[in-house]
Amino acid sequence: MDYTQALWLYTVLVFGIVVVPGMDMFFVLANTLTGGRRMGMAALAGVMLGGAVHSLVGTLAVGVLTQLPTLLVQSMMITGAAYMAWIGYTLVRSTITVDGIGLATTRTEAAAFRQGLITCLLNPKAYMFVLAVFPQFVRPEFGPAWTQALALGAITVLTQGAVYGGLALAAGRGRDALVDHPSATIWISRGAGALFLLAAAVTAWHTLATPAT
Repeated sequence: MDYTQALWLYTVLVFGIVVVPGMDMFFVLANTLTGGRRMGMAALAGVMLGGAVHSLVGTLAVGVLTQLPTLLVQSMMITGAAYMAWIGYTLVRSTITVDGIGLATTRTEAAAFRQGLITCLLNPKAYMFVLAVFPQFVRPEFGPAWTQALALGAITVLTQGAVYGGLALAAGRGRDALVDHPSATIWISRGAGALFLLAAAVTAWHTLATPAT
């Protein structure tokens, strides 16, 4: 497999992991539906920066990550699951409506960007992807590690932008319809929160069920 074929294969794998509903997707959609398109794009920007960081760390530290004790990896997964559960809890308790979001002074695009970044950086799915996939694509015969980091990072970020950005734009168009039905937004947020809690529980169970070595 040459370098071009490797990049195409990596693109397919990234697309496959990004389109699976997860905490990054839910976070972008929730911000778009409750705060509008600009809020959703701010959250997306944070997620994309997190994706770039994952790619950089995964490429430069791939040799180290594959040698980490299972217990340390499990700690990283549990931390991500706990943060995911906290987001789910806040969404389940949320009473924010689409038409009322503009009155809030504590919720800003900067906060959405920051939380999107943290959400992505603590996403257990991303760490599992890095540990499982990156060692197959960062190879000495493909050239310097930093050029591979740029290529893999660009693919990751562009895929996130295409998938999550497309969903955010679609959700933004439907936001006006939700203004006339404020209770719908509350139940959407609570439904997303329940998905976060379920994903956190599954992640924690799977992590704790893996024997530590």
